[in-house]
Amino acid sequence: MKSSKRVVVIPDGFADEPIASLGGRTPMQAAHTPTLDAWAPRAAQGRSHNVPETLAPGSDVATLALLGYDPLECYTGRAPLEAAAQGIELGPDDWAFRCNLTNIQNGVMSSFTAGHISTSDATSILADLQREVAPQWSTLAPECGGTVEFVPGVSYRNLAIFRPDSPARPFPFDATTVTYPPHDYSDQPIADALPRGAGSVYVRRLMDACADALRSNATNAARIARGELAATHCWLWGQGKRPSVRSFSETYEWGAGAMITAVDLLRGIASNLGWDVISVPGATGYVDTNFAGKGEYAARALDDYDIVVVHIEAPDESGHEGSVEKKIASLEAIDRETLPPILDKLQSYDNWRLLVSPDHPTPISIKTHSRGFVPWMIVGSDVSGDGFVTYDESAGAQSRRYYPQGQDLMSLFLRGDLS
Repeated sequence: MKSSKRVVVIPDGFADEPIASLGGRTPMQAAHTPTLDAWAPRAAQGRSHNVPETLAPGSDVATLALLGYDPLECYTGRAPLEAAAQGIELGPDDWAFRCNLTNIQNGVMSSFTAGHISTSDATSILADLQREVAPQWSTLAPECGGTVEFVPGVSYRNLAIFRPDSPARPFPFDATTVTYPPHDYSDQPIADALPRGAGSVYVRRLMDACADALRSNATNAARIARGELAATHCWLWGQGKRPSVRSFSETYEWGAGAMITAVDLLRGIASNLGWDVISVPGATGYVDTNFAGKGEYAARALDDYDIVVVHIEAPDESGHEGSVEKKIASLEAIDRETLPPILDKLQSYDNWRLLVSPDHPTPISIKTHSRGFVPWMIVGSDVSGDGFVTYDESAGAQSRRYYPQGQDLMSLFLRGDLS
């Protein structure tokens, strides 16, 4: 097994739709990607759907499927995965919610990232909310009891953890509790996107209390003075309880694994799969991330790990912003800086394969995730090409290799016949 190396590169939200300003091409087709183009004729290519119809499209669901897990069996919510990334132990009756710092003006989601707030500013704000708002929980939800804790993460991506007093008095959240990702409402009214269903009244009260506190927050005042957006609201969503996931090594009888990412969600998935997380200096989860560093660290990691996953958030963030230019630039940076060192190192092994695949599309036209198919390509020491001259959505659509349930692709990638 030590001589069999596998790398998965996930350009988050990479896939898209034809865009008029690009002459009817997608960003993948418009980008200058000589590395991918050189390997495309030697690659097995196909398409897969990573989001079941009954689940919302997002990186949580889609990445689990891409890494070989049926989301319908193991997915309990996005926030619990991110809690695992931070080493937060959830009890059997605890609930985790994502807590986005956002900027909402006149009832419109003007920025679901609060202007891509810095981690230091977000950490300061979360500390203030823990001191000022968390103690109000007993007044906001006297029927619930228990506690709420605000936990800082990376930039706008944070958590709120709800812990009950006892199993005999659980929180009133359940499968009918519905929340909505703030990035689905970029530049849109939020009135119809507020939490609803079981326990939602308490979630709304907490969100309102946070908004009240943020109006006079000192960190926000400093941001405004610098010409930056204030974090006006805490948006709670992505709730769930502790998941139960078998490790990757047990599920696929494969060796040690590692994840490279700047996003807590992916770190949490790695933790649940029994993988190590490798931190890369300058990895930001945005278009200014250290693309070259991710490739270099992944190449080095192959000395110690049998499968390495490299997640790159930049294309997804670009899609959410509706920026064609940033999305194309992200794809070109991945091709120019991330992939070459990985491919160079992989070719030093007798048995190797590389899978490049988005988790889901993030079309520029809608500025959010969709559940459409994603194109993938696999190259390796024992892979014969399918003859496509490029790697893009068109090649994937024409391929005979189609996986309507994305989790089935992993077995093919690890050991399937691609000769």
